[in-house]
Amino acid sequence: VMGYALCSLGVLVLWILLTVYRKVYPEANDWEMLFDCAAGYGLGGSTVAMFGRVGGGIYTKAADVGADLCGKVVAGLDEDDPNNPATIADNVGDNVGDIAGMGADLFGSFAESTCAALVIAAAAVEHSNNTLSAAGWDAMLFPVSISAAGIVICILCGFVATNVAPVKVEADIERVLKVQMVLTALLMLPVIYYLAVLLLPEHFRLEGVRLTEDGSQAKIHGTPFKAFICATMGCVGGLIIGLVTEYFTSHSFIPTRELASACKFGTAVNIIQGLALGYKSCI
Repeated sequence: VMGYALCSLGVLVLWILLTVYRKVYPEANDWEMLFDCAAGYGLGGSTVAMFGRVGGGIYTKAADVGADLCGKVVAGLDEDDPNNPATIADNVGDNVGDIAGMGADLFGSFAESTCAALVIAAAAVEHSNNTLSAAGWDAMLFPVSISAAGIVICILCGFVATNVAPVKVEADIERVLKVQMVLTALLMLPVIYYLAVLLLPEHFRLEGVRLTEDGSQAKIHGTPFKAFICATMGCVGGLIIGLVTEYFTSHSFIPTRELASACKFGTAVNIIQGLALGYKSCI
């Protein structure tokens, strides 16, 4: 619920902000400046995420380690045992870091990615009428429409865990989450293509970030299909990262089991094996 509410409010507030800015910059020639101003929305989200993550993360880890040392190691108590008063600080830290901090981090990433795409969309080529700004306001909001459509797709795929293949035992949780992740990515592909064909003009030009031999910015010729390919690469790339992360962190696969076995041989072996596994997962 928090994830849906967070992303929905992020898209809604961004749309309201752009609508208000459009009253100030009604002319299409000024929309590049408009979206440059809207980039501050993503900056604000990342700032809140930094304070939420850093502040909440420090409190969480301190309380968690303290509760574990006092309760589990010294007194031999179970997790969240009522006889251990440190579990109060542990639970407070979990809420601050894992809920508030993670929510702020999610909002920051969501807002930054959408605003970055909007700034790129507003990068018009000088002395050219074949731009997204000339195509109209709907073409400029193509990145926002993808974000909004993604929320709807995620809601629909959420019924997989409640109606199509409900979770009955603990072992089914991992399988259902994986099915939801893959299904969401696959359903987004035709939706992105439909939005690209519907909102974007047949041909448009943008200022590129690459420089030509004479030092000027390269001119990029775009089509709806090219925009679809770019969004598809990001969608599929995120899916691959999620699957690789699950492989290296889930107890159902060999890497995590090997790390658990290394704990039996001492702290040093555990630290070395954990660092090696983390480096390997990045590669």
